[in-house]
Amino acid sequence: MTADKFMLETILRNLLSNAIKFTNKNGKVEISVSEKETNVEISVEDNGIGIPEEQIPKLFKIDSHFKSHGTDNETGSGLGLILCKEFIEKHGGKIWAESVKGKGSCFRFTLPRK
Repeated sequence: MTADKFMLETILRNLLSNAIKFTNKNGKVEISVSEKETNVEISVEDNGIGIPEEQIPKLFKIDSHFKSHGTDNETGSGLGLILCKEFIEKHGGKIWAESVKGKGSCFRFTLPRK
């Protein structure tokens, strides 16, 4: 896999920052990497406050305004996720989210193998 180091650092920093922001103290955030035949899948998972199911489709859309508050009442604009999507797609990958309100979220993205 050939990728822009700075873009990947930005993606991971944003996803980790969000996971920490939306996870209670003493919560858990995990990063995992899985190599597939044609791509690499990276996930950032937490056991935080989760996202309502109806909000998930809005997360990566510039024309949808999704604002939320972290566990210490921090604000989030959602622009970081839009940037992550753009960077991942520039690399030929995809990003998506899975979440259950009150149980946590998992953000996954793929990058093609060279």
